[in-house]
Amino acid sequence: MKINVILVGITILLLLVLPASASASDFTLGVFGNANEDNTINMQDVTYTELIIAEHMDETELADAKYDGDIDILDMTRIALIILGKEKEMTVLDATDKIVTVKKPIERIITPNGDCMPLMRALGASDKIVGVSKYTIEDTLFYPEFSGYSNIGSVWSPDYEAMLECNPDLVIMYASFSQAKCDAIEDTLTDANPGIACIRVDGYKPSSQVEDTMLLGYLLGKRDEAKVWLGFYEGFLNQIYDEVEDIPMDDRARMYIECWRPYHTAAGNSGWCEKVELAGGYNIFRDLTIDYPDVTKEDVINRHPDAIIRATKTEGGYDTNDMIELSNLADEIMNRSELAYIPAVENGKVYVINNAVFGGTAHFVGMGYIAKWLYPDRFTDLDPEAAHRQYLTEFQGLDESLVDNGVFVYPPLEEN
Repeated sequence: MKINVILVGITILLLLVLPASASASDFTLGVFGNANEDNTINMQDVTYTELIIAEHMDETELADAKYDGDIDILDMTRIALIILGKEKEMTVLDATDKIVTVKKPIERIITPNGDCMPLMRALGASDKIVGVSKYTIEDTLFYPEFSGYSNIGSVWSPDYEAMLECNPDLVIMYASFSQAKCDAIEDTLTDANPGIACIRVDGYKPSSQVEDTMLLGYLLGKRDEAKVWLGFYEGFLNQIYDEVEDIPMDDRARMYIECWRPYHTAAGNSGWCEKVELAGGYNIFRDLTIDYPDVTKEDVINRHPDAIIRATKTEGGYDTNDMIELSNLADEIMNRSELAYIPAVENGKVYVINNAVFGGTAHFVGMGYIAKWLYPDRFTDLDPEAAHRQYLTEFQGLDESLVDNGVFVYPPLEEN
């Protein structure tokens, strides 16, 4: 008996002190089978489940790998199968904390959430996609291989007939964007075919990129690819985080983010705000409750921004090498008479950035440009253009000439 107690004590000690994984990211992997609720599934979870069964450890929600309400030896078996990549089904918590059980292997995927398309490529899982949004099909320069795929419409205008004809195993939709629209799509599809699994991940937010990536990595059998992508992604962003984390919010550059059109901005819960503030800025409209509200010129003047970031969708991008569209937007802001005396305009701190490097999975590139604009002395060695090129060639299967033939930011760094 004493030996058993000692062995249990040693096992618990090992569970507490052994590193969970090689990643420094602090999150809980939302896969049932992650018994110790860290960021991976490994043999520690088998041992942890054994200790729960023996009543030496408290039960955890994710220890129920079979998701049947009981934690027993069959859960240990399921965990072992997950570790080996041999499981026949997997139950997960998606980014909205919704519990979804998915049959494995997943072979047919549709993506109303087009922001996850680059992530699917980075995971080497784009061969599983059978239907894409109209925006993916229209973007033949960045997505040439999908031009002949089934057009499933969009989150805002779904083509349900096309979606169902794709006979998907899995539907990937947004977690925190257009939630009501995504709910309606899920309800319609699962009513028509209860065998369709729908999960919610964003794919465009830094705060959830690691969780989104690892969840998809486990679901799609692409764990190693997920770790390679995250090694690159986090390696770049950590250069920014390490420099700006010691800058108090009160000392940061006060930013006015202008999205798509004049006086349309981004509030505190938006992806734009998150990216700007993680890059070292302070969003002057972070206190507003609507994610993307309209504001007045007086609102902007009264909050006296130090810099302005104008985000654009149609001006610039991969399909033009003419800087004039971006420079015209900057000039238009600089020439607004009502903004003439705010610090951003007085000091010429007006920047324009195209969504190709600030939205979707490529947001890390845009964050690099913003960090260098705001704090050039801190980021002399940071090279967002080089990261952009590596992203295209290593993780998107595209040629780096897309960078040479496109325009993405204004002013260029050499003119800043």
